[in-house]
Amino acid sequence: MFYRRKVILGLIELLGSEVEELRFQKLLFLYAMKKQNPEYDFVPYRFGCYSYSAKADINTMVKKGFVSESENKYSKSDTASYFQKLKVSDRQLLQEVVTDYGSMSNNSLIKHTYLNFPFYAIRSSIAKDMLPGELYERIEKARPKEEEATLFTIGYEGISLEKYLQKLVQNNVKLLVDVRKNPLSMKFGFSKTLLKRYCNSLGIEYLHIPEVGINSDKRQKLETQADYDRLFADYRKTTLSETNDHQKQILDLLKKNKRIALTCFEAEPCKCHRSHLAETLEQSNTFGFPLKHL
Repeated sequence: MFYRRKVILGLIELLGSEVEELRFQKLLFLYAMKKQNPEYDFVPYRFGCYSYSAKADINTMVKKGFVSESENKYSKSDTASYFQKLKVSDRQLLQEVVTDYGSMSNNSLIKHTYLNFPFYAIRSSIAKDMLPGELYERIEKARPKEEEATLFTIGYEGISLEKYLQKLVQNNVKLLVDVRKNPLSMKFGFSKTLLKRYCNSLGIEYLHIPEVGINSDKRQKLETQADYDRLFADYRKTTLSETNDHQKQILDLLKKNKRIALTCFEAEPCKCHRSHLAETLEQSNTFGFPLKHL
């Protein structure tokens, strides 16, 4: 079993082997905020902090019989003590969270997370009810406000779905343009259907333009920067010279949506075709916008 799932089971175990979904997300979040490299990251969702990855792991454990789910509650079905299988430091952190926050009412727990981590409440549908008057100003101050038209590029290599989405939200990206030829991924959340769903849930539109991607057979045996340079020289000579209409489409989308991001896999722009696509767009006479690699 993945260690991160043992953390979930350990938390539920400490809570008496049963917990409401909302409380689970809040308590797991507070645990994550205590760690330098937490097992789960979070996004600002409709009731505050939320981890799609944790929810996916819960769903998997329900299917495998480790957890049961009913009426928005999770119950630990397995009798084994996963809490005892955790690192000592993690057991201490989980115990601290349960001791400090485990007996709070739902409203108090929500208010605590909103007040102390206001960024994660910027998309909450209940924030104004939870934090009336001046308290709500904390959330308004945490809300990304940059509106200057900008073209971003972003890769998802090496980061979680939630960290990736955080970058988009923090930079107030309005539209994500997927420039992969084949928008499939073994990594959770990054195949086309799921990525579109998760973007839309945060108010970010998603569009796939495969025509400006690179065929997977051309991406084999890329070991050195020289290999990448040869690939991108061919990409500029072929794909970029043959897709003017799609490039114009992206420029039109930028002018309409103001803040859009081109996305592919690689973390480093120099190893991804999205940077060459972005640079070609930047050379257009009608561009005139900042280009930023996230």
